[in-house]
Amino acid sequence: MSASAVSRPSLIDTHCHLDRLEEVEAELQFAQESGLQGLMTIGTRWSKRHEQLALLAQDRPELRVWCALGTHPDHAYEEELPTLDEMVRVLELPGVVAVGETGLDYLHGSEEMRPRQKESFRRHIAASRETGLPLVIHSREADEDMGALLTEEQEKGAFPFLLHCFAGGEKLACTALELGGYLSFSGLLTFPKCGHIRDVARKAPESRILVETDSPFLAPVPKRGKANTPGFVVHTAERLAQEREMDPGRLAEITTANALRLFSRAR
Repeated sequence: MSASAVSRPSLIDTHCHLDRLEEVEAELQFAQESGLQGLMTIGTRWSKRHEQLALLAQDRPELRVWCALGTHPDHAYEEELPTLDEMVRVLELPGVVAVGETGLDYLHGSEEMRPRQKESFRRHIAASRETGLPLVIHSREADEDMGALLTEEQEKGAFPFLLHCFAGGEKLACTALELGGYLSFSGLLTFPKCGHIRDVARKAPESRILVETDSPFLAPVPKRGKANTPGFVVHTAERLAQEREMDPGRLAEITTANALRLFSRAR
């Protein structure tokens, strides 16, 4: 099964970090040649929003480039927390289609940092609720707290969201789906030791699945060992189609439609 088979209709890489790639123009060209119609570059530090927005100048008719603005939980203790009014104002800028990434990371952060991560996460949720923009959530080794916090916050008022680079367990997946969330699958889906992620990917409703690279991290099989790039999303999509016993073209059609539904400002 060739990469070209999954590129018609074209895919959207819903999570990458163009600011971390060495040759942005070359990577955008490769993404276009790989059959992508668009990609979303995701912010990890609120204070760097202007550099992130500058990447939108790369937008072109053949390959759309959108962005999300937020602070990754690993940086929550380093970044000054913006006011909700400030976040709402900046999130209205052209090209911004989501809030994030934000969330909880208990793998890298110490226990003392968790209150700050939760405070930052809740502020991002409030911004999502206020603007209607979807929330891009990072969750690592924090399934219990993530499920509880999402449930608590949804009871205060609904907000659209996805768990990006899904790496959690079935319980968290079920909670997210019950709350109306989406699940995005990265190159982890192709890793030999990630059977639990493939189990979730097979069971999730087709209306709630997305694909991403999280580039330059987590290059999928058969590109492991290389720096990841948005064009490699075709390999993750191919594996997702295989796991769900679907035609790759149909899988591309579904995930692209899902992305444009969730990131409604990207239409």
